[in-house]
Amino acid sequence: MANFNMNSVLLITISIFAAAAYGIDDKCAACNAIAMELERGLSNEKPRNHLDMRHRLDSKGQRQGKLIDYRVSELRVVELLDGLCENMQDYTLEKVDSSRQWIKVKDWDNLKTNKQEARAYSKDISSFCGRLLEETEDELSERIKKGSVNAGEVSRVLCQDIGRYCSQTSGNRETMEDETGNEEL
Repeated sequence: MANFNMNSVLLITISIFAAAAYGIDDKCAACNAIAMELERGLSNEKPRNHLDMRHRLDSKGQRQGKLIDYRVSELRVVELLDGLCENMQDYTLEKVDSSRQWIKVKDWDNLKTNKQEARAYSKDISSFCGRLLEETEDELSERIKKGSVNAGEVSRVLCQDIGRYCSQTSGNRETMEDETGNEEL
């Protein structure tokens, strides 16, 4: 009987943590946190030279190939998006007044909330980031290469225009819902 009770307690504990870790409640806020991290990457970008793809020589000894502007290169997109979701493991949900918001944790040892729960939230947003990039990577990459994703506009482009997790009239805070009140995505 004691074994049954222990298994029941274990099952209930696992289901509580699984329910918390199953998904992100406020996808708009999570998307905005991801956009802020991408924005940080854009603002920390250092100027780079053009990519010299002229590796062949013609019969006259002149180099042939393309000279690609770094700002429109695939390399820039890869460098911006590579590691983005791993960086999201530094984020967790923090209760502020009656709401919760995603914050970047500088030192996990000084965190005042439940560290196990905070780590679960960080894994949640990291996996949400992976799904978000999987869904939006092609269009986001094209927009970055075209120069239509600039510092200060990442949240609008990623969370409203491409991902559609936030409504355009709500100031980036409201999840888009259909008439029944269910989340659209």
